[in-house]
Amino acid sequence: MKVFQRSLYYSLLLSLSVLTVSCKKKSGTPPPPTGDTTTVNPQVDPPLANTIGFFLDDWQPRTFTPPTTFTNISVPAAAGVTVTVDRSNVITKVPRSFASNNANLWMGQMVTETSLMTNITNLHPHLIRFPGGSISDVFFWNAQPNTPPADAPAQLVQDNGTSVAAGFWYGKNTASWTFSVDNFYSMLQQTGNKGMITINYGYARYGTGTNPVASSAHLAADWVRYDNGRTQYWEIGNENFGNWEAGYRINTATNQDGQPEFLTGQLYGQHFKVFADSMRKAAQEIGKTIYIGAVMSESAPEGWWTPTATNWNSGLTSAAGNYPDFFIVHNYYTPFQTNATAAVILNTPLTETQKMMDYVRQTISTAALIQKPVILGEWNITSSGSKQQVSHVNGLHAVMVLGESLKNKIGMTARWDLANGWSNGDDHGLFNQGDEPDAVPKWNPRPAFYHMYFFQQYLGDRMVAASSNNADIITYGSSFSSGETGVAIVNKAADSRSVQVDIKNFKKGSRFYWYTLTGGTDNGEFSRKTLVNGVTSASAAGGPLNYKELSPYAGSTTNGIRVVVPGRAAVFMVVSKQ
Repeated sequence: MKVFQRSLYYSLLLSLSVLTVSCKKKSGTPPPPTGDTTTVNPQVDPPLANTIGFFLDDWQPRTFTPPTTFTNISVPAAAGVTVTVDRSNVITKVPRSFASNNANLWMGQMVTETSLMTNITNLHPHLIRFPGGSISDVFFWNAQPNTPPADAPAQLVQDNGTSVAAGFWYGKNTASWTFSVDNFYSMLQQTGNKGMITINYGYARYGTGTNPVASSAHLAADWVRYDNGRTQYWEIGNENFGNWEAGYRINTATNQDGQPEFLTGQLYGQHFKVFADSMRKAAQEIGKTIYIGAVMSESAPEGWWTPTATNWNSGLTSAAGNYPDFFIVHNYYTPFQTNATAAVILNTPLTETQKMMDYVRQTISTAALIQKPVILGEWNITSSGSKQQVSHVNGLHAVMVLGESLKNKIGMTARWDLANGWSNGDDHGLFNQGDEPDAVPKWNPRPAFYHMYFFQQYLGDRMVAASSNNADIITYGSSFSSGETGVAIVNKAADSRSVQVDIKNFKKGSRFYWYTLTGGTDNGEFSRKTLVNGVTSASAAGGPLNYKELSPYAGSTTNGIRVVVPGRAAVFMVVSKQ
């Protein structure tokens, strides 16, 4: 997504009138149900999906630890919706990188920001992409401020043919407003995460030396050496098919190796091989293994696309062949910068994720290539005008994107981004960067943070089949290696629904635990607040700052697993094992 385009219900209060709430108490687990004759078919892992591949190399089993404190709630006597989970029907093991994120160069040095670092540590995205979006193609990782390479021009050509100041960014810039390479590594180490690095491909196009492709490839290889195995995943360029990217159009008068004025997918594919050769050689020299990804378009061409974008995938696949280790797509789901309703936004993960993956798989098949892993390197929504991007609804959307990505066996997803810029609520940032009005504290987590945090907390290490008999109730099932079953439920409708959870091939224990995330009463259907089990912050936006200490609700499984899901809300549940 172009950098300059990325800037950005509580309808029922938990319907607890039908529930009986007691005080928090220490768990004295009641005896498990007796006489359970449920037939349990064992789990069988499916073959490793080639669209995930090595992104499962660091997979780890997960153990669920029952909470020691919880709030007992009586189970509704009946439910109008049934969710069915089949624990033996494994869709995929869950890659640790399935809920990664993006950093960027304008969010500050990060390591100096205590609350931000704490929240990133708690969220644990696993992979954090850097340096961030379109800036990657004007970023010189080892350069001091205002000292670009001698063959980097002072001006770059825009898609309309005009020239503008290059606006390069520098990896050794230690100013407080930007993010240096060394602090990126420090941030990863301090938060327990790993990185994904986007190489400056644009330099191979706009460089004025005798061999700009070789110069830029050597610069990339030097970064691999400097990295020294800290990073496994690398990508060559960012959205290079787009007319907003540096290098899309160049000044042929200053180019010395005969490149065309406009970039093509075929040329990018040819250059990709040069980069990959240099970077793999560097990795071999230091005894490390790296994986290098190529930029791909995520959807079939439309009539308004440029010739570059229209022919990108066919040119890339014909020139690069099987050289890429993985393919990168981006998706911002909603109609571009339209004032979309909550209903429109919440329908897009279900349709667009599968459509995207079907198209990518078909692209690879048509080119007669080996199917490689696919990552969703950037995702969010572009809806604007009603503060949709900073809303509770966008949190629900995030849960569905993550769930659908697992169902479609995507190797890694990275949400755009950790922080961005308020822009009257058209702000993709997971955290307030300090420019949000209404005295909202700097680095205050947005609603999507809470949805992603609790989804991950109650998600097992395998996704299993789950379905609902109601189109408004979306569900994702998972299993823990320790024996429990996880269930995530999203209610897309504006009204509350009672939901029964039936789990096949599972002998349930005596309790189930859950968190309910709802929106507030501000800003119509796009509340800037999230309540977790009825608790939120005193701030005008965000959720409870003590989210790690919040106790879950708990119910007895004796008379069935049922829960009220308020309108436009999510429930994250774990059912204990017998």
